[in-house]
Amino acid sequence: VSKIFLDYQIDGVINFAAETHVDNSILNPDIFIQTNINGVFNLLNCAYNYWMNSPFKVKKEFEKARFHQISTDEVYGSIEKGSFNEESKYAPNSPYSASKASADMIVRSFHKTYGLNTTISICSNNFGQNQNKEKFIPKIIECLKNNKLIPVYGNGKNIRDWIFVEDHCKLVEVIFNKSLPGNIYNIGGENELTNLKLIKSICNILNYKDDFISKKINFIEDRHGHDKRYSLNIDKVKNDFNWKPKSNFIKNLTLTIEQS
Repeated sequence: VSKIFLDYQIDGVINFAAETHVDNSILNPDIFIQTNINGVFNLLNCAYNYWMNSPFKVKKEFEKARFHQISTDEVYGSIEKGSFNEESKYAPNSPYSASKASADMIVRSFHKTYGLNTTISICSNNFGQNQNKEKFIPKIIECLKNNKLIPVYGNGKNIRDWIFVEDHCKLVEVIFNKSLPGNIYNIGGENELTNLKLIKSICNILNYKDDFISKKINFIEDRHGHDKRYSLNIDKVKNDFNWKPKSNFIKNLTLTIEQS
């Protein structure tokens, strides 16, 4: 990584890279520690060594260099009512979310201790074209198209907020270019759905009837540490950048299905 910084004169990092699948983190937590904690530290350390002479002493040619970390709403844990804001305490409940929370803290420490120009965005569930098949929406689509039962944890009433990946990326670009150093922003699509409601929405797009939907769901034993509901307050990003989710959820869900 140090050689890449040197060879290409890297003056900005937006770190999307992570192990992300909760089930995998339960089975093999070690790789989540290696990638999501050690990996982020390595990137930060390389950025600091290349961009700065010493703490709070930035090299002149890298005065605008920035490190942006992509985080997840899972760092906050579960919430029954209301929504988490940027001042909410972290309470991760899986090895995945704990590794992401740890990474956020390391990013924060490099800003506070060394003066590295960092920002963090904490995002809700993404969906869109080319998403890994292990994720919930691609899994639903794959099962329906191949006449398989859809595996659903517990009673299917866990709630997630969904944002189209292109909306997420556009806002990350805004934060990366316009935010003050050290800022943290929640990003969400304001589309909170139970897992069952999400399945029904996809089935409706595919013109499946309700009696068909009920036959396609296979309720399985709930996983340990399964968070009931994620919800983000996104007022800060709305106010600072005059932004709000503009994309139509069903339209983007339809597009995702058509491209799968």
